[in-house]
Amino acid sequence: MIHRRTVLKTGAALTGALGGAGLLVPAAAGPAQAADLDPTTVPQFEQAMPVPEVLQPVCDLGLTSYYDMTLQEADAEILPGRLTRVRTFNGSFPGPVIQAVSGRRVVVRQTNQLSVPTSIHLHGGHVPQSSDGSPMDLIAPGGGSKIYTYPNHQPHANLWFHDHAHHQESETVYRGLTGLYLLTDHVEQNLNLPSGAYDVPIALRDARFDDSGQLVYEMGDFRKRQVLLANGKAWPYFEVAARKYRFRLFNTSNMRFYLLQLSDGSAFQQIGSDGGLLEKPLDVTSVFLAPGERADIVIDFSRYAAGTRLILSNAGGLLPGDPADQVGRVLQFRVTGPAEDTSSVPSTLRTLPALGSATVNRDFVLSMDETGKTMDAFINGKTYDMNRIDTEIEYGATEIWTVRNANVYTPHNFHIHLVQFRVLERDGKPVTSGPESGLKDTVTLKPGETVKLQATFTGYEGTYVYHCHMIDHAAMGMMANFRVSKTATTGRGPGRHRSPRR
Repeated sequence: MIHRRTVLKTGAALTGALGGAGLLVPAAAGPAQAADLDPTTVPQFEQAMPVPEVLQPVCDLGLTSYYDMTLQEADAEILPGRLTRVRTFNGSFPGPVIQAVSGRRVVVRQTNQLSVPTSIHLHGGHVPQSSDGSPMDLIAPGGGSKIYTYPNHQPHANLWFHDHAHHQESETVYRGLTGLYLLTDHVEQNLNLPSGAYDVPIALRDARFDDSGQLVYEMGDFRKRQVLLANGKAWPYFEVAARKYRFRLFNTSNMRFYLLQLSDGSAFQQIGSDGGLLEKPLDVTSVFLAPGERADIVIDFSRYAAGTRLILSNAGGLLPGDPADQVGRVLQFRVTGPAEDTSSVPSTLRTLPALGSATVNRDFVLSMDETGKTMDAFINGKTYDMNRIDTEIEYGATEIWTVRNANVYTPHNFHIHLVQFRVLERDGKPVTSGPESGLKDTVTLKPGETVKLQATFTGYEGTYVYHCHMIDHAAMGMMANFRVSKTATTGRGPGRHRSPRR
């Protein structure tokens, strides 16, 4: 087992406390104590936001598509006129998109040419343990490889993949090792939602740079990550026709929360969350995204005249002293002119599966040291140990998990591998509508908050993890193992044998 203090001694970055156009400059590591880049010097809305590249399979054999990816460093123009060294899949920043179909397998060979071990997790994927990207199921640096098999025996969903190597994931994800995985099915395909060039995935994140344009990584320093990126560009613009667009939003930040809204305060529609489409579209003026969460929205730009410039702004996570003109802006939409639009958003999008009857109720408490004296983070008072099974679950069981954030100042969020779940209650209030009423795999807990979740553990036996998806917190130890087995003693683990209450 790799212990945190061992990693600290070997140089992994576990320090800190919570809390214009021209020639490109060649990437070069800045000095160890290089001064931070002043984010106010970064021009806003000068770079066009790219649409992530759709990766093509190297072989397609009907019901199975095969992909090759190389984990490697590359240089990317994130800031106008500068190159930044990043960690990538196939040299692509932002990371590539895999387009998958329910019922058709995807097989990916990942070859690690980075200098650190990696483990690739398909976030939100219903996959066997061998392909889940366990924190200790590592691909060796310098040319090691591993084959991941994704059966896609699950409904449509906007998934994403990222590094999950314990104690490394925080820095490696921060340095760029993420990609998108758009899984579709006949339910989604039979709708007349905006498609093609009008269906745009957007990966959001924040970053901190030194004055040579290189990323600065320090665990827990999100207050200093004041440059916002959309699809790998700092404060880009995106040209839109005066018609409806579908935007699939991914929060790939380590720590930052977003409350996204249009600068004119106008309404749009939210049609989906982590686990795919909601049952009905919601008319909203904002969407909230914690790290790891996704939102699927439709904006109708036909109400705007050609030449209109509209900002997608961020009102979430703004703390005293934060520069609103930096972390309060994300990207700019530029309306070009009218375009034909035959798409529509129906009043009913899908039917969610019935909840079923739960037989086990469990309790989980998330906490961490808020004094700054240590960097310890816990679930039920324990830090992660790969050799310890924290929760035994009977295969096929439906369970209710009550998760509480015991901290006074620090938010957390909770991600369970293998399953999509339903949010039943938030602070004792039933969740029957809104964006949390759909299928979820990541849920926010503000300080002192409690949520109640229900999930059915089926499909695969094996050992998986649940953890805080504020990735720095997971790297600090806020993670635990659960094992799904047909021979498990029902309810062994937190909250065993308690009668579920709804």
